[in-house]
Amino acid sequence: MGLKELYTMQKKLDAKIEEQHGLDNRDLVDKKMLALLVELGELANETRCFKFWSVKPASERSVILEEYVDGVHFLLSVGLTLGYTDEIPSEVGTRTESLTDQFLVLYDLISMFRVEKQEEPFQVLFATYVELGEMLGFSWKEVEEAYMEKNLENHKRQQQGY
Repeated sequence: MGLKELYTMQKKLDAKIEEQHGLDNRDLVDKKMLALLVELGELANETRCFKFWSVKPASERSVILEEYVDGVHFLLSVGLTLGYTDEIPSEVGTRTESLTDQFLVLYDLISMFRVEKQEEPFQVLFATYVELGEMLGFSWKEVEEAYMEKNLENHKRQQQGY
């Protein structure tokens, strides 16, 4: 499976959400960008990589993967909204030496992309997010499988009036 299939799955979920909540033809990019920032913060919180004052370990791998995939959902959704659905060249991503730095770079990239909304910065952002996943120890196959599970869960949530 590749990114195209994930975009197809996300498009169906987005359409369902927008129809169910009466959001057709509304500009949701900024809301999606804020959601991406929030999900990134939730992911950082689960890794605990910045909590130098605490000895509590990171959350279980499965919890971290689920939080990571939440970010993938919003990246795909933003890409769909703006028409940026091409494969992402891996070489455009940034990889830092620490998780803390990687999170900070991603916050910066999200903020810059929000202003520019151009395809090249989107590709850099997405590729850098993929680098974060690799730093967390996730293969792309694992991410795809977890994405499919979470996408199904999100469809069920919409049916249940989430």
